[in-house]
Amino acid sequence: MVLFWILASTFLVSLISLVGILTLAIKDNLLQKALFCLIGFSAGALIGSAFLHILPECLENNKSTTVFSYLILGIIIFFIMERFLHWRHCHEEGACKTHAFTYLTLVGDGFHNFIDGMVIAASFMVSFQLGLVTTLAIILHEIPQELSDFAILVYGGFTKKKALLFNFASALMAMIGALAGYFINDYIQGFSNFILPLTAGGFIYIATSDLIPELHKENDLKRSMAAFSAFLLGIVFMALANKFLPS
Repeated sequence: MVLFWILASTFLVSLISLVGILTLAIKDNLLQKALFCLIGFSAGALIGSAFLHILPECLENNKSTTVFSYLILGIIIFFIMERFLHWRHCHEEGACKTHAFTYLTLVGDGFHNFIDGMVIAASFMVSFQLGLVTTLAIILHEIPQELSDFAILVYGGFTKKKALLFNFASALMAMIGALAGYFINDYIQGFSNFILPLTAGGFIYIATSDLIPELHKENDLKRSMAAFSAFLLGIVFMALANKFLPS
């Protein structure tokens, strides 16, 4: 039953890669406004998930020094990936200098999705509630990323149909990662205790280094307040998840 939820959750996450379809029907200016608020909500949800769900769960069964050491390691790993491998978000309109090559983007995203799958699997192996919360956080984080990745592929020369197809193929790596995480957990003792705080570090890094700085670039007071409200709503959403999601 656990494997079913793991695969169902990762397949749902993979479907987020098709969010680029929305660009076919929504006007660009409206899409940009919605995306900006979604970035704020995503940042809040990632921080809420890390501090209100993942870390408390890890601290119940492990020493605080061990948990926070893995958390710091997660921040370091994401810093290295962003700085040297350029696997990061991009919310700029038009050309994106970070994602210079479309196929490199697909390879990077494939690896990223593989790790997401392993994280979801490890979360469900700890508890059903943690699995749901982690999946929700990843989904909220993936929507703006997949929209920007879709735009990058189209800008790089792909047709919209080809961009959707290749992006979805890359997203399916999450299911392979989920299967790997599920079976690795049986052979590597303490796998969840390692991967979860590492993930919390990644969530915190993405929110504070990638997403929140994007919100500071907006000069319009109304849009800034709307994004900040969405940020707070993301935190509240994760706080309420403890009460309404089954354990």
